[in-house]
Amino acid sequence: MDDDRYGQDVLSGDWKRSSRPAPTPTDAVRDLVVEEARSGFTGAVVRVEAGTVELEDWKGRVRAFPLGGSFLIDGSPVALRVPRAAPQGRARTASGSFAVDGARARVARESRIFVEGRHDAELVEKVWGADLRVEGVVVEYLEGVDHLAEVLAEFRPTASRRVGVLVDHLVAGSKESRIADSIARGPSGAHVLVVGHPFVDVWQAVKPGRLGLEAWPTVPRSVEWKHGICEHLGWPHDDQADIAAAWQRILGRVRTFGDLEPALLGRVEQLIDFVTVD
Repeated sequence: MDDDRYGQDVLSGDWKRSSRPAPTPTDAVRDLVVEEARSGFTGAVVRVEAGTVELEDWKGRVRAFPLGGSFLIDGSPVALRVPRAAPQGRARTASGSFAVDGARARVARESRIFVEGRHDAELVEKVWGADLRVEGVVVEYLEGVDHLAEVLAEFRPTASRRVGVLVDHLVAGSKESRIADSIARGPSGAHVLVVGHPFVDVWQAVKPGRLGLEAWPTVPRSVEWKHGICEHLGWPHDDQADIAAAWQRILGRVRTFGDLEPALLGRVEQLIDFVTVD
């Protein structure tokens, strides 16, 4: 009798391979963060050439690996390949908006967006710059929210000269929240919108995965935050030039709005809407 009630021997064949999901074909686009499964090396794609892909980790080390299926993204297997030509379609800006073909920068509006510092301004420019130029919105930085009241007194907001302000670490009970409340109750409060994100610094608005991290490091309150981050990552942090270089490394990992935390995205979009009301 040939009937086998129990089927084939479960130990026959490559049972390990059969239980492993097939890797997903994935274009090795620049700045894509992957893990090389065999070595555990994690980094962002910096070059694809001659059948290899070069990855750079958060310490600046670069290693080359063969293209293929030995990579992971968030624990899932992928097979890296040479990027294919993108299909033709309506282009989008880094913020995700549809690009306006042939659009020229609009003459600057009287309304403004103010951000706390240079790094905030550079991040907003990188992701929303194209949109802001079309809308004619200028972004300026305050060099600290402590100066906001004086800046507004000089600017003199009105219904046609609105001001949007993006503040770091705007959480209940903070100095920033008290300043925001004071502005809202002031004489120009109806023409000023102060919003913020909960992060200690705008650096944290960049998703940690863009740097090959699972989460941003926790820095003791006794240590200046940016210096603590650089120390944890093994980056120089002796002076302001080192901090500026560290920020450029982080900013260089940002390609589109998808690389930023939602807590920042929504606030910037809110400010743009506020200052572009005609």
